Amino acid sequence: MTADLSTQPRDPQAPKGRPTPKRSEAQSQRRRASTPTLDRKEAMRRQREARRADMARQRQALATGDERFLPARDRGPVRRFVRDFVDSRFFVAEMFLPLAVVILVLSLIQAGQMQTIATMLWLGVIVLIVVDSIGLSIRLKKQLKQRFPNEPKRGAVAYALMRSLQMRRLRLPKPQVKRGERP
Repeated sequence: MTADLSTQPRDPQAPKGRPTPKRSEAQSQRRRASTPTLDRKEAMRRQREARRADMARQRQALATGDERFLPARDRGPVRRFVRDFVDSRFFVAEMFLPLAVVILVLSLIQAGQMQTIATMLWLGVIVLIVVDSIGLSIRLKKQLKQRFPNEPKRGAVAYALMRSLQMRRLRLPKPQVKRGERP
């Protein structure tokens, strides 16, 4: 008969079947459950191991694009769309570092007009990057307004501009779309 009673759901108004513990007993049980290890070195070691595990999971997520473990700045559907939007196109800003090295080497050459040419190349690259960035922000704002009318979009354009400045191979989270694909 007791087995039949234990399988049936208990009525919330029915008595619980055991006496209420004294306050001192309840407090001692709570203290026993929440008492941390008394060894400070052991607690620090456990905390360090947990932090390492979290960072390893986050690095793995940055490599694979797993949304669950990404840093807060990279999470959400808006940020995913922005990443895909940037990764699906070529931007002049991606090539800034290699171009800067080439222009720097050209400016060091002491032959005639070479320093003037290097200065003009600097100016041309900077103008191209600015024009490209303005075009990116206009197109992205339009797409975000269409696709995510009710989502918060704060910081999305700045996120896209920073991502477009990085070389494609060095971007984190890794690109999930190929160039030419539409997000």
